[in-house]
Amino acid sequence: MWANHFTDDTRKTLSQRPVPYGWQDLPPEDVSSTLKLLNDSANKNLFDWQPPKGCVRCAVVGNGGILNGSHKGKEIDEHDYVFRLNGAVTKEFEKDVGTKTSFYGFTVNTMKNSLAAYYEYGFFETPKGEGLRYIFIPSDLRDYIMLRSGILGVPVPSGEDKGDKPAVYYGPEATPKKFKLLHPDFLAYTRDSFLKSEILKTEFANLYMPSTGGLMLLTALHSCDQVNAYGFITSNFNQFSDHYFERKKKELEFYANHDMIMEMYLWRKLHEKRIMTLYQR
Repeated sequence: MWANHFTDDTRKTLSQRPVPYGWQDLPPEDVSSTLKLLNDSANKNLFDWQPPKGCVRCAVVGNGGILNGSHKGKEIDEHDYVFRLNGAVTKEFEKDVGTKTSFYGFTVNTMKNSLAAYYEYGFFETPKGEGLRYIFIPSDLRDYIMLRSGILGVPVPSGEDKGDKPAVYYGPEATPKKFKLLHPDFLAYTRDSFLKSEILKTEFANLYMPSTGGLMLLTALHSCDQVNAYGFITSNFNQFSDHYFERKKKELEFYANHDMIMEMYLWRKLHEKRIMTLYQR
């Protein structure tokens, strides 16, 4: 999403839907002031540089324990673009997960939770690099406020993250072109077309949203010619630790706001139909 998407029609439509699928109950000024800053042509498309000629190959790297001992690092780095998310630990796991990062996807909540929860495993800071792009998933007001502060290079002025310095997360010279914002319409489309969980029929319906990994994978599938997924849930998930960087095996945790089993079946189906390749073992 970028500045030119902020029209009266879009505002009216999205103001009727709650986050992350709209702007209901969000202060209009916080949304508009953020979107107006996404005015660089680089904000318009996911790939803001000239893609390679021919087939564009993308790797989406989740954090699943199946990657520990996989020796897929070199293969991952050979892709044109590499998507990572949340606790994207690479140091000491280069042989398994590679080092290349083209896109880092997150909500502010998942980013900060990952920094806190996975610090002991080596996730000391978010990925950084001149050519790296940050994909914001607008799950709450704090995402819009953090994004605006990141572009302006100023501390977060209000809300849950008040006082935070975005430069810590995105580097001191982050310009508008470094940032991408997923359109709420795209999030609604992915939910309704691919990830319409039974949770939506329960008391937890208002909490549900697709996982960060799921959204990054679907973003890649809608942008790249060939997609290979690594570190995503498979039917034998109980054989592996929750995350590849854990020193001792931990059971996969399930949360009320995600439907990982549904996502597991979707990834397997897309793999079987050769729409993407899912790393399994």
